[in-house]
Amino acid sequence: MAFTLPDLPYSYDALAPYMSAETLEFHHDKHHNAYCTTMNDLIKGTEYENMDLEEIVKKSHTDNPKLFNQAGQFYNHLHFWKWMKSGGGGTSLPGGLASQIQSDLGSYDEFRSKFIDAGKGQFGSGWAWLAMKDGKLSVMNTPNGENPLVHGATPLLGVDVWEHSYYIDYRNARPKYLEAWFDNLVNWDYVTELYEAAK
Repeated sequence: MAFTLPDLPYSYDALAPYMSAETLEFHHDKHHNAYCTTMNDLIKGTEYENMDLEEIVKKSHTDNPKLFNQAGQFYNHLHFWKWMKSGGGGTSLPGGLASQIQSDLGSYDEFRSKFIDAGKGQFGSGWAWLAMKDGKLSVMNTPNGENPLVHGATPLLGVDVWEHSYYIDYRNARPKYLEAWFDNLVNWDYVTELYEAAK
């Protein structure tokens, strides 16, 4: 089964000024499309061809690193676009999610700080995550295309800290990108949808 690259769920300029149309065009149309194309080439005629995407990610992580690099990034970006929206961010999280964040991670401000620090502290390319494992929330970071799935956890929110995600708009100022992203773009409705499903 070949995978296809979905369109962005908004226009290229919808996330400006926090993420430019130029960034989205390069990031979605070039990088994400390349992950999709390469992954499709690598699974053709193999045991992976009839698996769903999560199965491919989990199995290839241990068995096929070359495929995992593409499948992991394809999976991560499918969610990344949905984790953002125009007019996103803000401190008003839905009740259940807000309560569990407070219980597991401290106040909203503590959670925000931990999440941004995870992104800042990821050496080189990678991701920062809010994830759920065994009913408990945690903040984590992963290198390259790795994600919480391969650690037995469910990703609820993830931010891309590869340079192609922010270099056009923020140059090398990753902390500035992370703060702008968290405060102005996060789609808490989608995070809540994943949180409710993970429970």
